[in-house]
Amino acid sequence: MTTSRPSSYRPEPRRAARTAPSAAGPLPSWAPHGAALRDFLAGDRDAEVIVRAEDGDEERTPARVFFREPGEFSALDEAALDLCQGRVLDVGAGAGCHSLVLQARGFSVTALDVSPEAVEVMRRRGVREVRCGDVFSFTGERFDTLLILMNGIGLVGTLDGLDRFLREVPRLLTDGGQILLDSFDPGPADPTPPRAYVGEMRFQLEYRGVRGAFYDFLFLDFETLSGHAGRAGWRCQSIWQEDEGHYLARLTRRTAQDTARRARGREVAG
Repeated sequence: MTTSRPSSYRPEPRRAARTAPSAAGPLPSWAPHGAALRDFLAGDRDAEVIVRAEDGDEERTPARVFFREPGEFSALDEAALDLCQGRVLDVGAGAGCHSLVLQARGFSVTALDVSPEAVEVMRRRGVREVRCGDVFSFTGERFDTLLILMNGIGLVGTLDGLDRFLREVPRLLTDGGQILLDSFDPGPADPTPPRAYVGEMRFQLEYRGVRGAFYDFLFLDFETLSGHAGRAGWRCQSIWQEDEGHYLARLTRRTAQDTARRARGREVAG
């Protein structure tokens, strides 16, 4: 499941308020997304999901966005796909539009999504290897590339979630493996208390009047991503930058030589 926001979108700061669940308990946050994908595949070309921010701001995301063909890909999508190598784990794969292209190019691809409906949609569309789950619980295999597009890295939720991801994800990568991810600069920090990182937000999905639970979501400016990645032992490269703040980054693990060079640089600077 991904939350795709257009590059012109400027998120509001995260707020402290919370929406109380119903007596029966809320649906999983991904349920409206999965239902929309299922209905679109069944022929409902008007299926769309309402993405609601915690402050009440709403945006409609057509389900067809997740079914786009290669000719509809952005330059950022194309750059990310061209950089893929070896075995690929497509994280938050949605309806499998990227997995299908990589599969056609001869890559060994595993598509991962938390939504059972999305998993079924991908299987019906011809993605050969599909798993249901999230990147934190996924185990047992190692990949040369983790592909996390359509703001999928945002599902780590918070900066603490990003740090957890950066600590734990090496178990999924081969030596020399890489992470390709995109995100969006959320803009300047909120000058008023509580001074939380402006990209830490909460959203709720709605489809045909059915609402999922609110979930945390993270938009990252490149400098923040690079800083957290560096402290966790990653090299972070900016691969593609768009004027509106959308970017593609490549993360690789630092080598012993990289660490030594950084230590020498600190000594010289000191």
